[in-house]
Amino acid sequence: MPIYAYKCDACGHAKDVLQKMSDPLLTDCPACGQATFKKQLTASGFQLKGTGWYATDFKGSPSTSSCAPGSSGSETPAAACASCPAAPSSESA
Repeated sequence: MPIYAYKCDACGHAKDVLQKMSDPLLTDCPACGQATFKKQLTASGFQLKGTGWYATDFKGSPSTSSCAPGSSGSETPAAACASCPAAPSSESA
């Protein structure tokens, strides 16, 4: 069930209410009793979990590339890969 934020326009009383989406909106302020209690627009909070998200699946160090020395996935020499840390730099030549 979602938590909704309500605020009274008359007295300024604010309250967070746990209610079903199908429940009717609250209109009477519990503090002053006037019918000026309105639901506020708030940011929703959520957390990404599971596989397929950038933070867990695609974020890696450069040493995990296919051109790293000793990797079995590629026959490309390290000198052919510019992003490989094992590649010789052109400044030393």
